[in-house]
Amino acid sequence: MSHAATLSVIIVDDEGPARARLRDLLADIEHELPNEIVAEADNGLRALAAIAGGGVDVALVDIRMPGMDGIELALHLSQLEHPPAVIFVTAFDAYAVRAFELNAVDYLLKPVRAPRLLAALQKVPQSRALDPNRMVRLAQGPRTHLSYHERGRLLLIPVATILYLKADLKYVMARTRDREYLLDESLTHLEHEFGEQFIRLHRSVLAAREAVIGFEKSGSDDAETQWQALLRDIPERLPISRRQWPLLKSFVRRSGS
Repeated sequence: MSHAATLSVIIVDDEGPARARLRDLLADIEHELPNEIVAEADNGLRALAAIAGGGVDVALVDIRMPGMDGIELALHLSQLEHPPAVIFVTAFDAYAVRAFELNAVDYLLKPVRAPRLLAALQKVPQSRALDPNRMVRLAQGPRTHLSYHERGRLLLIPVATILYLKADLKYVMARTRDREYLLDESLTHLEHEFGEQFIRLHRSVLAAREAVIGFEKSGSDDAETQWQALLRDIPERLPISRRQWPLLKSFVRRSGS
């Protein structure tokens, strides 16, 4: 906790009335559990920006939010050096089991009551770290962003800006129009998660389906690759394995139809 007596809280909910209710409840229990609202956010991205600087003990996080939902936010928070405890807030009972499988401190069902909020916040000192592997499995859909550490900061890369992903020893290199990022991720796991958005070109390369603009014969002597993929916005040609070429040809026919 940030200091001995007062719990630093961020409220994350896309609905203004829900944030206002939590503000009121935190004020109601302040005499029993001193707390300070250090930030509010209406989506996961803004919440992460507010939390990344530190000084937040606990995040009250709505699960269903547009853009970046609460579970994806919690996944990115788990990558921080000093992540806050997470208490999920939801209108849906179905999320309760998932919240506990993620090692969340607790979950609160809307409409939240003051005694229930107090009980959840009192668990924060004994909270355990969230399990990122479980969060990926329990997420409702693929992430909207990937996490990247640079000079002590956590940066987010919008998946929609990634042109291709390439295995690089134990890391994966993500290429956008502007630069490259080394991710501590598995290409196999990324293919499983983002199979709707990316297509395999080679055993070590996934390309964004929307980024592929054409193919050309390879000038390489590599017997494994006869064709290369052309991608928008970058000059690189990516190798296509013989094994993948029939699938790529059918992809071209489907996308062109």
